[in-house]
Amino acid sequence: MRRHGTSRTTLTWTAFAAAGALALTACGGDGEKEPQAPQGATASPRVELPKLTGEKVEVAAVWTGPEQENFTKVLKEFEKRTGATVTFVPAQDPIVTFLGTKIAGGAPPDVALLPQVGALVSAVQNKWVQPVGPEAKAQLDANYSAGWKDLGAVGGTQYGVYYKAANKSLIWYNAKAFEAAGVKPPTTWKELITAADTLSASGTPAVSVAGADGWTLTDWFENVYLSQAGPEKYDQLAKHQIKWTDDSVKQALTTLGELFGRQDFLAGGTSGALSTEFPKSVTQTFTGGDRPAAAMVFEGDFVAVNIAQTEAKVGTDALVFPFPAVGAKAPVVSGGDVAVALKPSKGAQALLTFLASPDAAEIQAREGGFLSPNKAVDPAAYPNDIQRGIAKALIAAGDDFRFDMSDQAPAAFGGTPGAGEWKALQDFLANPSDVAGTQAKLEADAAKAYGN
Repeated sequence: MRRHGTSRTTLTWTAFAAAGALALTACGGDGEKEPQAPQGATASPRVELPKLTGEKVEVAAVWTGPEQENFTKVLKEFEKRTGATVTFVPAQDPIVTFLGTKIAGGAPPDVALLPQVGALVSAVQNKWVQPVGPEAKAQLDANYSAGWKDLGAVGGTQYGVYYKAANKSLIWYNAKAFEAAGVKPPTTWKELITAADTLSASGTPAVSVAGADGWTLTDWFENVYLSQAGPEKYDQLAKHQIKWTDDSVKQALTTLGELFGRQDFLAGGTSGALSTEFPKSVTQTFTGGDRPAAAMVFEGDFVAVNIAQTEAKVGTDALVFPFPAVGAKAPVVSGGDVAVALKPSKGAQALLTFLASPDAAEIQAREGGFLSPNKAVDPAAYPNDIQRGIAKALIAAGDDFRFDMSDQAPAAFGGTPGAGEWKALQDFLANPSDVAGTQAKLEADAAKAYGN
């Protein structure tokens, strides 16, 4: 379940961080959803779609659970408006491999949502995808900043629509656990380690780490690296213009080891972290009353989807603060999912048009755990002040952003379970003292994947 290149995807490093901090510290509200339009409805459609009666459309994505269920509500509205029949096809990571198999078998889906920029580039290079049609392009021009449009383009041609974005620089916390330990949200890495020490001493492990899912570990590294090494180094490492054996990587891993190296900080210790998948990392932080498995969990705005599977309420029981500053400035790393057409069909282009419209995004925004880069989305569609603040900060950032580093990399390095960066960082979580060995492994895998 992967959540989520030019500057291929970290969100606003300064403007967004500042706006986000303001939005997140004002995280009052009771966490309950406000009165809204009926599910799947909009006041009046803002995008015109063709009649597709009798046409069948298949859509593939790596989403599962509540995320898949919420997206299915968007597809139901598309069916209602067009008369088409839409089928969701669950994909596996790496999605490029999954799609390659489907295409080789002569049965590709009409549309796929790709969670990595590297996957989009690979799909274009393999001649799998169709350029975006004029109707979808019109929606992009009306509703998206140039930066988000550029992310969906390869070689100057628009191939994709960024339907979903993610702010992956958030730490969610159990309000009762923080209150019981007398801890306040930290703003620096040093304060985070001090808070973790206090929380763990109080009897509640500080952090729930989803070590079974390697992508979460890349996000941990990227936030530390961006803040500590700075945006220029980040861009260079993302393109493999500097090696993973660089001293800046050593510093970031050493810093991350201050957290990962303390078994008492981790829910279930090292072995527990390595066996914990992302959904559980969230739910175990917000269950158990005043004795949860951990006090904090790191990940993006989409954490709210999994919090909704517990009794905890966002805004009261579950609160959030920006990833603490390791260097001079707090980091903000973003990810996103780009929709592409794999068939030259009318249905595929119509769905891209719909996904580029505020009508589609607002349906999923109402369900929570979703963030849209579409600037025409009504902020009132988001279900609480926390998510509304995150969304407003994203739009206010305009074109000033970067993207998740591992999502920019070739999938063999940055997007494959049990291989490349995912595996190297899981091994690092198991043995945080082996900084040099981790660097050597990362560099060997990166050189092979990038071909340099």
